[in-house]
Amino acid sequence: MASDSASQSSPDTAPPSKHIRLTSHPGQQGTGGAPAIRWGAATASERGPVVGTTTNRSQRNVIGTHSGSYGVYRALAVAAGNLVKGHRADLTNTAPTDAIGPHPQWSDAERIVSIDPWGASVAEVFGELIAGGIDIRPTIAVTKAHIHLPEIKQALAFQRLQVDGKVLLDDSSAVVTKIAIEPVWWLPGVARRFKVSEADLRRALFEETGGMYPELVTRSDIEVFLPPIGGQTLYVFGDVRDLADPQVTLTARVHDECNGSDVFGSDICTCRPYLTHAIEECIRGAQETGAGGARGVGLIAYSRKEGRALGEVTKFLVYNARKRQVGGDSADKYFLRTECVAGVQDMRFQELMPDVLHWLGIRKIHRLVSMSNDKYDAITHSGIEVGERIKIPDELVPADARVEIDAKIAAGYFTDGAVPTATDLAGTKGRGLE
Repeated sequence: MASDSASQSSPDTAPPSKHIRLTSHPGQQGTGGAPAIRWGAATASERGPVVGTTTNRSQRNVIGTHSGSYGVYRALAVAAGNLVKGHRADLTNTAPTDAIGPHPQWSDAERIVSIDPWGASVAEVFGELIAGGIDIRPTIAVTKAHIHLPEIKQALAFQRLQVDGKVLLDDSSAVVTKIAIEPVWWLPGVARRFKVSEADLRRALFEETGGMYPELVTRSDIEVFLPPIGGQTLYVFGDVRDLADPQVTLTARVHDECNGSDVFGSDICTCRPYLTHAIEECIRGAQETGAGGARGVGLIAYSRKEGRALGEVTKFLVYNARKRQVGGDSADKYFLRTECVAGVQDMRFQELMPDVLHWLGIRKIHRLVSMSNDKYDAITHSGIEVGERIKIPDELVPADARVEIDAKIAAGYFTDGAVPTATDLAGTKGRGLE
């Protein structure tokens, strides 16, 4: 703990100290000077800012730190002397390229519990507090970009898409609004979403992170947590404002990270083919009718949940177990091998996923490019209407991924074709290890 002299000094003026300040108890935290957070308030000023600074402890009103899992890299940079401890971000010219909201869902404390609705506009709405010395940082950033995929170039070559000069350019790149979002959890709302008590949620978070955040169990007065997990990236094709208009046709896919397929094209799953197919559908959906489009808007919501949120190491262990089991890799044992290694089939838990859709003001998805029953159920149960569901075309399913897709269809994934029987699943085989 800090010495008496260190604890009496102002955090902003005291020289760097080697003492460690514990923040497990109210007297150590000094929350009397921290801004209050009133989750679900109608305006930013009423709600209050999210402050996860590590420099001035008296300003903190959350558990955890800004940047989530990247806080570890920040710590390494400070330890190595590459980053000055207490650096304050200069937010000049970092404002969003597109205005989003506020939407009615922002003031519904139960509708959004895992992101900060005001996270993109802190420099504007909390400008006076920042100027007064409070270290408030954005948890959402909105920018413009062009994305270039070989699959889209191929779609142009086969005349499935047309260049329109607005959504799709001559060089086959697509124009998008790109949004990065860091997780901000309001613990009472997260607990209710998962139908558990807040005390049980806090205890599990504390224990399963090795006691990394003692405030989870000692500071029940602090309700907001910045978890050390990956966030989300959104890619919007067309006008962002149209997402909130249920009269404008929205084509959307909610995609969970799969580095091996998404980036490197591994053929054991359908992730990249389905993702690029969805991007093609989003482009077409956002284009004018003259270019063969629906004159609507497209959305890809990409979440960092590698390997069903089990991690890539676990995923590769499962691959080996599937390929080496007696009888080889087969669809009837697809989920079993994951359970044997990880203890659970899937930890992506889609309960929090619809929050970002509500943040965008979405009330209806006209064309959902997804076969997942879990995602569909989470979206519709949150009050968002879904019209047409679009499955991955059979010709895009890699041969070795037939095991995955057949097992998922048999488990309840959407299909407009036949559901595989137990006999069919036993006969669906993947290749062995090479």
